[in-house]
Amino acid sequence: MDRLSNTVRPYAWGSTTAIPDLLGTAPTGEPQAEMWMGAHPGAPSGTEHGPLNEVIAADPAATLGPASLAKFGPRLPFLLKVLAAAAPLSLQVHPNLAQAQEGYAAEEAAHIPRTAPHRNYKDSNHKPELICALTPFTGFCGFRPPAEAADLFESLRVDALKPYADALRATPQDAALREVLTAILTADRTEGAAVVTEAAAACERLADSTENTAPADATAPGRDATAPYALYASLARHFPGDPGVLAAMLLNPVRLQPGEAMFLGAGVPHAYLEGLGVEILANSDNVLRCGLTPKHVDVPELLRVVDFTPAVPAILRPEASETGEELYEIPVDDFSLARHVLPAGAAPRDLTLPNPQILLCTAGTVTARNTAEQITLKSGESVFVRPSEPLEISGVGTIFRATVVA
Repeated sequence: MDRLSNTVRPYAWGSTTAIPDLLGTAPTGEPQAEMWMGAHPGAPSGTEHGPLNEVIAADPAATLGPASLAKFGPRLPFLLKVLAAAAPLSLQVHPNLAQAQEGYAAEEAAHIPRTAPHRNYKDSNHKPELICALTPFTGFCGFRPPAEAADLFESLRVDALKPYADALRATPQDAALREVLTAILTADRTEGAAVVTEAAAACERLADSTENTAPADATAPGRDATAPYALYASLARHFPGDPGVLAAMLLNPVRLQPGEAMFLGAGVPHAYLEGLGVEILANSDNVLRCGLTPKHVDVPELLRVVDFTPAVPAILRPEASETGEELYEIPVDDFSLARHVLPAGAAPRDLTLPNPQILLCTAGTVTARNTAEQITLKSGESVFVRPSEPLEISGVGTIFRATVVA
């Protein structure tokens, strides 16, 4: 086992208090957005033997195990994070594996520097991800029914939005959504910004009125189908004139309660708005942005990747197995996330696996033991465990276990 020392990334959208509160440290006054646990070369976790990526590179067979090594190669295929959002992240999508490989090869052939701001593909991997809420967590995920979005646009009574509302009532639904998103993202910047400003002002007025929720026809657990107009007004305050404000109105607002999770597959547009969560994702930097950002937006490539199928987001709630492990069922093998809640008096639990794993404590105090040593973890602390290492946990607290399916 290796106790991990982890980098906290100070992105501007991060909370100044959530990660310090988790770690039990004093806030610095600066935003602390993400704490990374893993072997990503951008911010590898530290161990007493050196950075984790170097430890793995020195002996992939021992640190990853034969199954993971054969399936994913000599690298840890996932990155675990604690994510603390106090302001909206960019509206974005991730490519599937084939799209990532094609896009990366094309940009390499075009000799676009990997650090270039207009580069889309930093690597050739896909980037599915799972977010599990530690506090109430809000965001957007996937396209809502287009008629629902049309109702929302019409309720704002902004003349320039009427063509979008009309187009959204056409069929097939995916073609209607593609047409409207394309129109929003390719509109003249000055004219588009004026429309966003007018729509935001309408949202402000409606948020202050007695009819303070946007129209909607369908509800589902976790899906905030009657999202407050105030939500869109807030986006416009963070990103004045940004077309992403209108693009967000095409999506499902989602609110997760602690313990609930949401899986984000390839092509699904999404954005996180506020909250603290545990995030796990394939080890990739590939992001295509739709808006709510000053960064590069490649509209043609974005439209190639986006899945325009409207769907209600699936909210994942784990059920405990006989061993007490609560697994979040997801359709990828690059990573797996499970939770262990250890009450007072609970018997030790065997967590031995043939694959590498990272344990993250998010509450209480939990001790991890193998045949040679034991490491006590407090809230916010983590450990890397080599494959097939006999492993047992005990204590009172909550542990998240990240591993691979191999």
